[in-house]
Amino acid sequence: MSVQSEAPPTPPPPAPSSSSGLAVLRRGLQQLLAFATLIVLVIFFSVASGNFFTVTNIVGILLSTAVIGILALGTTFVIITGGIDLSIGTGMTLCSVVTGLLIVNAGLPLPLGVAGGILTGALMGFLNGVNIAFLRLPPFIATLAMMLVAQGLALVLSGVRPIYFLGVSGFKEIALAVAIPGVALPMAVVILFAMAALAWVILSQTILGRYTYAIGSNEEATRLSGINTRAWKIAIYSLAGLFTGVAGVVIAARLNSAQPQLGVGYELQAIAAVIIGGTSLLGGRGSIVGTLIGALIMSVLINGLRILAIQPEWQNVVVGLVILIAVFTDSLRQRRSSTA
Repeated sequence: MSVQSEAPPTPPPPAPSSSSGLAVLRRGLQQLLAFATLIVLVIFFSVASGNFFTVTNIVGILLSTAVIGILALGTTFVIITGGIDLSIGTGMTLCSVVTGLLIVNAGLPLPLGVAGGILTGALMGFLNGVNIAFLRLPPFIATLAMMLVAQGLALVLSGVRPIYFLGVSGFKEIALAVAIPGVALPMAVVILFAMAALAWVILSQTILGRYTYAIGSNEEATRLSGINTRAWKIAIYSLAGLFTGVAGVVIAARLNSAQPQLGVGYELQAIAAVIIGGTSLLGGRGSIVGTLIGALIMSVLINGLRILAIQPEWQNVVVGLVILIAVFTDSLRQRRSSTA
């Protein structure tokens, strides 16, 4: 009886963002366009209001970018695979509530409480990955369900009451401590750029990043090449959940409280930041630098509208139009790429 040897799996198809010089050029132009948009917005709001381009307001913009930016960094991995994660907003809230319960109610040391909050996000991402990879649920449905579950759990566990970190030494400093003496740069901003550096290394220098692009470019071809796409999808969603957990700790430290009714709408701002930064909703293309620029654009836009005393209703209209334009531009790029 002959024994057939199983051939080793062949590597997945190379990521289009790194295999084609034209693709690299297009990605660079997209990032340049996004950066130019950011500069134009800053100039416009600076001219429109003398209160915009001040040290205090710029620091405030960076501080507000920290949470949206960290959420967007994790979501970048998911969207590059062609998926979506609607649970990051309420999931962030649940992570902050769990952090409060562990530190304030259970009396655990600060590092353990923070770790518990971050791991809660990773667990949510893991469950999202399992539901999508093994139960074959569409990412939109799976993460929508998780969004509602996280929202309900945050309210139930907190008793629909905020959890205040009063008297917890060092917790508020996680987000608000001055990172550099003499420079009014909050620690939350440093955490954002540290997480961006980590995300860049993972996406561009590791096998997880390579498979993220491969799955988004052609999942079936990647699977047929011998790669366990299910396992890698779970890893990608778990990583995104880890970023959600970090965002939950940062926003709790910034507010010095866990607000169980907070979080709804953050997922849309984070997804918009990713798309504005040049990541394709159809998958296979995206970058961390672009996402960071997109997050800054969203924060500058919202802050500028508030300084100009635009009513909240019209602020939502403007943000919605920006998202619509970003998605239309992405669709237009895809059509041009397919006909090229």
